[in-house]
Amino acid sequence: MAYKVAVVGATGNVGREMLDILAERRFPVSEVVALASPSSIGTEVSFGDRTLKCKVLDSYDFSDVDICLMSAGGSVAKEWAPRIGAQGCVVIDNSSAWRMDPDVPLVVPEVNAAAAAGFSKKNIIANPNCSTAQLVVALKPLHDAATIKRVVVSTYQSVSGAGKEGMDELFAQTRSVFVANPVEAKKFPKRIAFNLIPQIDVFMEDGFTKEEWKMVAETKKILDPKIKLVATCVRVPVFIGHSEAVNIEFEKPISADEARNILRSAPGVLVIDKHEDGGYITPHEAAGEDATYVSRIRTDPTVDNGLVLWCVSDNLRKGAALNAIQIAEVLMNRKLLAPKKRAA
Repeated sequence: MAYKVAVVGATGNVGREMLDILAERRFPVSEVVALASPSSIGTEVSFGDRTLKCKVLDSYDFSDVDICLMSAGGSVAKEWAPRIGAQGCVVIDNSSAWRMDPDVPLVVPEVNAAAAAGFSKKNIIANPNCSTAQLVVALKPLHDAATIKRVVVSTYQSVSGAGKEGMDELFAQTRSVFVANPVEAKKFPKRIAFNLIPQIDVFMEDGFTKEEWKMVAETKKILDPKIKLVATCVRVPVFIGHSEAVNIEFEKPISADEARNILRSAPGVLVIDKHEDGGYITPHEAAGEDATYVSRIRTDPTVDNGLVLWCVSDNLRKGAALNAIQIAEVLMNRKLLAPKKRAA
């Protein structure tokens, strides 16, 4: 079985990563189509050892496409995902446009793969927010073991979460600092070079940012609506890799050693946790890797049945592109989607 796959937003950070991971994981494709905006027509992108020329989304016929991996922003997804789905193509969307739609599954395969079966209502499956994806991969096995009541999470999110513009801004500002040029802030609300910004996305009426709200709402939808969660999301001057400091309160007792052993056998998780200098993971080491890394697992003495841990993952991979392709693999492996018959 081989699937025809379209990648929308193929020239962006996540789109390029999707193409790389499709090739790395040898997803069975009969054809891969790179799609982008009219301004990118003819732009070349890599797929394995091949080069693809971008075609225009607006005029593309999806009637013989099986899977569309979409990473083109919320407004594009809101307009195009239903149109593409209506042509019998399953859209796996990386934006926030469809995540909270009750008829659209929000899927992290290590956590709730079975939910993918609900895609047929709209032919759309949503990818969660990058910071949510790695969090629920780490929380799921612990929740199964001791039932999570409450989570307090502080994130340290890399600039690649804001796209190529975010990465370019960090690079340009860092260079400006070293040569004593004026530092310009365009993509971010304040200077990001050698600084931290406690704001990701827009502010809401209650004082939380939309990124913080997404983590709460998405964790409840993916993992368990009973979990209470509060987040503080911070942009940091790191190019790739989101980090999270996570405090967890459980209903049942669970020790740090028990949690360590549970996480060591959990899908998608790698534990690096030595009580010594450097015995933990940082975003630099996680960049380019598929795993969600967990370190610094310890008892929280301030609450009953509490743990604290450090969680790091490559936000372009597990937080976006890899998760989308793992969803496509779920559709294939569970026989939820058969390739369309095509004329010879």
